[in-house]
Amino acid sequence: MTEEYKILLVEDEANVAKLFSYNLQKVGFKCDIAVNGEEGFEKALNINPDLIISDIMMPEMNGFEFRRKLLDHPELRKIPFVFLTAKGEDDDILEGYELEIEDYIIKTSTPQVVIAKVRAILQSKKKERAKAVEEVQKAAGSMGAKVVPSEFPKFEGYDIKHWHVPFEETPGGDFIDYVNVNDDYLVVVLGDVMGKKWGAWYFAVAYAGYVRSAIRFAIESTGAIKAGEIVQSVNKSIFKDERLSDVFVTLSIILLNKKERTAHYSGAGDLPIFVCKNQEVEVIKSNGLLLGFNEVGDYQDITIELQQDESIYMISDGILESRNPSTGEQFGKDRLIEVIRRIKPTENSVDKIKQAFSEFTSSKYEDDVSLLCIKGLPN
Repeated sequence: MTEEYKILLVEDEANVAKLFSYNLQKVGFKCDIAVNGEEGFEKALNINPDLIISDIMMPEMNGFEFRRKLLDHPELRKIPFVFLTAKGEDDDILEGYELEIEDYIIKTSTPQVVIAKVRAILQSKKKERAKAVEEVQKAAGSMGAKVVPSEFPKFEGYDIKHWHVPFEETPGGDFIDYVNVNDDYLVVVLGDVMGKKWGAWYFAVAYAGYVRSAIRFAIESTGAIKAGEIVQSVNKSIFKDERLSDVFVTLSIILLNKKERTAHYSGAGDLPIFVCKNQEVEVIKSNGLLLGFNEVGDYQDITIELQQDESIYMISDGILESRNPSTGEQFGKDRLIEVIRRIKPTENSVDKIKQAFSEFTSSKYEDDVSLLCIKGLPN
C-alpha cells in the first residue's frame, strides 16, 4: 500500500527532482521536495517522512553534511536514508555506507529500478518493525505487566477517567497509574519514557514500579505525603541508577486529598496540565527538571482547589503533536484548550476530547496517546 508512505526528496536540480517526484507519485507515494540539506532537515522535522532520498552534490549543505546532521538528531536518524548520485565512484559509495545509509540510487537508473529499490527498503523496514512489535507484545503477555490500568479508580468526591492508545498498537513508553495511599489520598500518575523506540515499554514498567516505591517511601519516612516529595524521591533513585542514565522520562503527579478537596501537582520535564473552571481554562506548567538530570530537581508542589464540575486534564505529547493528515498541522495546545472550554458539565470530558482529536487526526496518531481527566463531584 504505497499511498501510506511519505518520501522526502532532497535534490537541487529542478528537472531531476521533477522526474523522480513524478515517478514516485505515479505509483502512489507521497513525495515532498527540498533543494538542499538545510531545507531538507527542516522538512524532515515537519513531515517525519518514511524515507529520505538525497543528492550528494548540493549548494549550502551537501548530502554528506545533511546526513551527518540527521544522525545527530535522536528521531530523524531512525528514518531510512538513500543517496541519489550521478557518480558511482567507490570513495563516494564507501563514505555513504559509513554514514549508515540503506543504499545508493544512480540518477540514470530507470524508473522501474528506482521504484523497486524504494519498495524493497520500505518493505524491509516494515518487516523489521513487525518483528520488534511481535517481540514486545509477547513479552508484555508473558510478564503480565501493564503500564495502563484496565479500569478507572473509584475515589470519593472525584470522577477519574483516562484514554490511552499505544502507537500503532505497540506497547509503548506512556504509563498511567493510580495509587491509593489511604482512605484520604489518591495519587494519579502519568509518565512518558522517551528515546527508546519500541523498547520504551520495558522502561515504562520499571518506572511505574519506581513511582509506587517512592510513594510508599515518602509516607514511611515522613509520615506525610506531598507531590513534590514523591517526584524528588523518584528522581533521586533514577539519578543513582547508572542503568537508566540514557533514558529520558517526563513525569506528572497529582495527589488528591479527599478531605480538603484539593489536588497537589508536581511535574518533572512534563507538559502543562489544564485546569477548567466555569468554562475557563488555566494552563499550569511545572519547572521541575527531567528525571535523573540532577540529584536535586527543585520539584514544586502546586495546590489546586477542585470543586464540583471543575476538572484537571493531564496529557502526553502524542495529543499535542499528532497532525491532521491533509494539512500537516499539529493538534496543538490552543486547539485542546478550545475543546476543553466547550465541554458542558453534563458531558463526558474524555469522550468529547477523544472525538475531537480523532476527527482532526483521522485516528492516525504519531506517538502514544494518553489523556487523564479528574473531575470534582458534588459533596
